[in-house]
Amino acid sequence: MSSASLQPDSSSDATNGAVTKLFAVLLAGEYSAFYRLIEESKMAPDVASQIAIARMAASEIHHFDVLAAQVSARGLDPTASVERYRSVFDQYHSATTPKTWYESLVKAYVGDGLAADFYTELAGVLPGDAQTVIAQVMSQTSSSHFAREQVTAAVTRDPSLKSPLTLWGRRLLGEAITHAQWVLAAEEEVTDLLFAEAASLQGVASFFDAIAAEHAKRMSDLGLG
Repeated sequence: MSSASLQPDSSSDATNGAVTKLFAVLLAGEYSAFYRLIEESKMAPDVASQIAIARMAASEIHHFDVLAAQVSARGLDPTASVERYRSVFDQYHSATTPKTWYESLVKAYVGDGLAADFYTELAGVLPGDAQTVIAQVMSQTSSSHFAREQVTAAVTRDPSLKSPLTLWGRRLLGEAITHAQWVLAAEEEVTDLLFAEAASLQGVASFFDAIAAEHAKRMSDLGLG
């Protein structure tokens, strides 16, 4: 066996380290999303709506547990990971605090969809084992469908809701992109992992353009296109 074959694979180590950091970031996001859903569920007008939000929160905590196990297995402390990254998600939620129940529903539906879109756009650049985990925790949940149904019904009953909720949806997208860029700027390893094949900043811009295009389709599904 040659001495070269005994050398550690630095490329593989870098990829594993970046995946671990990505999982840690997503873990903090799930933590923040869970508690924000609980807080915003206080605006729910009836028991059925409260139960629907509770199911979404249950999905978030399940995703949290999956990621926490991955982070721990990779040598990081889940609690420390949440403490490190939660501030950027808390800032996003502070900037997008809904004032009405329908704003809360739009946020729940859009947030669930953005996570699914993020996975779809990045699946091809992640290692196979990481793709499996991300598919499990970032796929769109059926629990958000009730939000779409309530919003579309409300807009049909009262068309005056359409304009303010459309503006709200644009704000949600803008804030999500801004805060995602903050994370990428702070964690170069994660950026390199996700955009290694992008020859320039144009590649990153194209990624966010694709996310925006999917967001537009989702807003149309809400009757807000």
